Amino acid sequence: MNRRVLPWLTVLLCLLPLLQAAAGEKVQKRDPYGYFFNDTFGDFQEELQTAREEGKQGIFLFFEMDECPFCHRMKNTVLNRSDVQDWFRQHFLNFSVDVEGDIEIVDFQGKTLKQKDFAYREFGVRATPVLLFFDLDGQPVARYTGATADWKEFLWLGEYVVEGAYKKQSFSRYKRARRKAEQP
Repeated sequence: MNRRVLPWLTVLLCLLPLLQAAAGEKVQKRDPYGYFFNDTFGDFQEELQTAREEGKQGIFLFFEMDECPFCHRMKNTVLNRSDVQDWFRQHFLNFSVDVEGDIEIVDFQGKTLKQKDFAYREFGVRATPVLLFFDLDGQPVARYTGATADWKEFLWLGEYVVEGAYKKQSFSRYKRARRKAEQP
């Protein structure tokens, strides 16, 4: 190999991971309410049927409130990413629930109640955001309280549910294994 080329090749090989990382961050940002969350009339029994018909793995609920800075961070840095939106829309029906909301909904068992009662009484939501995944029978299978560290951790949380890993291990253990697998 030419002696002049070797130093440049070495520099290029060192910069390649940085260039790939920078290129990976050029993801389209879109409004989460238009592209992440599905439209609903608040009948979660009906949404379960739709999820089954569309071949989804379940339903994802994002319990939030207007004043929550962590909810806003999730919507502005994670749920607004087109790659996250596309992946979650492929696997789940995704809905936002206002933990202070007075709008009536129908829960997974067919009971009519206000959003705030659904959040607090049915699932004990006291802090936001709460990320809650349900199987196709309307049973909760995974819960995460608080904002995820970043978009990658949020995708891991979705994969944790889709892969059925929640049946045999905690998300913390799953996440630790994923991080370890990514290390060179």
